[in-house]
Amino acid sequence: MESRKSALVISAHAADFVWRCGGAIALHAEKGMDVTVVCLSFGERGESARLWKEGRTLDEVKAIRRAEAEAAAAALGVHRLDCFDLGDYPLELTRADKDRLVALIREVQPAFMLSHSQYDPYNTDHMYTTQVALECRMIAQAWGHEPGQQVLGAPQLYLFEPHQTEQMGWKPDTFLDITPVWERKRAAMEAMQGQVHLWDYYTRVAEQRANHFKRNSGGQAGGRDCRYAEAFQSVFPRTVDAL
Repeated sequence: MESRKSALVISAHAADFVWRCGGAIALHAEKGMDVTVVCLSFGERGESARLWKEGRTLDEVKAIRRAEAEAAAAALGVHRLDCFDLGDYPLELTRADKDRLVALIREVQPAFMLSHSQYDPYNTDHMYTTQVALECRMIAQAWGHEPGQQVLGAPQLYLFEPHQTEQMGWKPDTFLDITPVWERKRAAMEAMQGQVHLWDYYTRVAEQRANHFKRNSGGQAGGRDCRYAEAFQSVFPRTVDAL
């Protein structure tokens, strides 16, 4: 029996995977793919302002963020949620932390990976995460790293959309129709009670990207209809047999 295909999302903070690629997660989960999500931190210091204003302690904030991430992951059909709990603002990984991520990448053997834009002056945790993702992807491919383990092939790394797109040097080349799973993404967003202000913002982003999906699928000359979409930038060239 052929093993199920898998995908890996590397998220700096506990909510990033929801806003930026929740639709892709839900869509591929419905297609039978096992999607693993790694949250390097809970975003407890920098992305939990409402909880701090309520007078919560650090442990309380982290517990709430974990519970929100778990609820969102369940709504999206995530196969496995792995929270590294490394702290944020700033996010920093030791060599041991990176080796842990390499081991996970090799275990998952993803057909593709997703992470943040390569540049983000508003949130250096984000671009640091993608730097780490690229480094660990490289190491996971090396036959001399932990010889005897199954090495990684060459999965595409897709960069999901940053919050202030125009400032990030991010240019989408892939649009994904997430209309069939939109309600699951919206439910996941609403699980993130600490960032209510982003629910409608990312709904509008999905509607805007749906317009771009329609335009690039043929526009008025037979383009596919689409109500909600997500956009991604691929890092590596793609190989095809026909255009």
